[in-house]
Amino acid sequence: MKQTRIASDQVSRVSAVIVATGVVLVGLKYAQDIAAPLVLAIVVGVIVAPLADRMQRLRIPRGVVALSIIIAFFFAMAALVFVIEPYVTAAIDRLPSIRYEIRKLVFEYRGLIQGIGDMNDEMKAALGADAQATAQRVAELPSLTDAMWLAPAIFAQMLVFLGGLFFFLLTRGSIYRWMSGRLGTGAETHRFLERFYAAESMVSRYFAAVSMVNAGLGLVVGVALITYGLPGAVVWGVAAALLNFVLYLGPAAMAAGLLLAGIVNYDGIATFVPMAIYLACNMTEAQFVTPTMVGKHIQMNPFLLFAALIFWLWLWGPIGGIVAIPVTLIFLRLFDILGDSSSPPAKPAVRAA
Repeated sequence: MKQTRIASDQVSRVSAVIVATGVVLVGLKYAQDIAAPLVLAIVVGVIVAPLADRMQRLRIPRGVVALSIIIAFFFAMAALVFVIEPYVTAAIDRLPSIRYEIRKLVFEYRGLIQGIGDMNDEMKAALGADAQATAQRVAELPSLTDAMWLAPAIFAQMLVFLGGLFFFLLTRGSIYRWMSGRLGTGAETHRFLERFYAAESMVSRYFAAVSMVNAGLGLVVGVALITYGLPGAVVWGVAAALLNFVLYLGPAAMAAGLLLAGIVNYDGIATFVPMAIYLACNMTEAQFVTPTMVGKHIQMNPFLLFAALIFWLWLWGPIGGIVAIPVTLIFLRLFDILGDSSSPPAKPAVRAA
């Protein structure tokens, strides 16, 4: 009877964990307008935590530290917009010529496209699909009114992000202590607290290394495209650096964009050169530079990395792609899946500050 009761308790606990996990996932999915910017704020707070600690050692109040970091974030975003704005404006002015080039490309390959269309119509007829009903289900392009309705939601998410970042930087030590007390008891509380700070240190060093790699990639790509003569090469260099933070999908989007830029600006084999330049730089970075620099800080299974990225992209879209790797690293380090040797914890006296 005792063994039966123990087995029943284990089944009940596992069932409760599965149900709770499902409820949390559904809640995160439906509350993504709030949860996604809030988690992004926590991830950014973890990344800039070493900077905040250094500023606090100079006896700067926590509130001033948090506010200074948010102001610096604003200035960085404003500087980025100031740099790329002329190139984006020029690209918008060239939209008619871009449409013309795309139509020209479609006209040149109309035979292939027509063949695909005929085959598609035959499949619809074989399946008994109603062409008119199918056409009605095609989503229309977003209009200016749609953009106006979307603007308040973006503004609200930005406020959630900035507010979450400010209060997380202001109270992160208290948050770590509270969560450690809930996750463990007695000696385990101190162990979880150490893991929180170890995870913070690891994610910060990982992001610093990746940022250096991506900045170098963007610089090399930008210089190479300027040398080749591609219009807007500076914007493409910035895009290469930023999109490389989203593994797999970012480089794929960058390559597709450069292929389109090549179609618009060049003819013949020269059309594929911008994309080839980027792919060569990206493959060099992925095969040699990143393993050398990032591998010193963290080792992760590539399949786990890919699965985490797909999950978070499904959950929250682009924001999920940004937070996927940091959140995964935090959970792995927190529950000691990476081992205690991955990064030494900071001194308790420093943490308490």
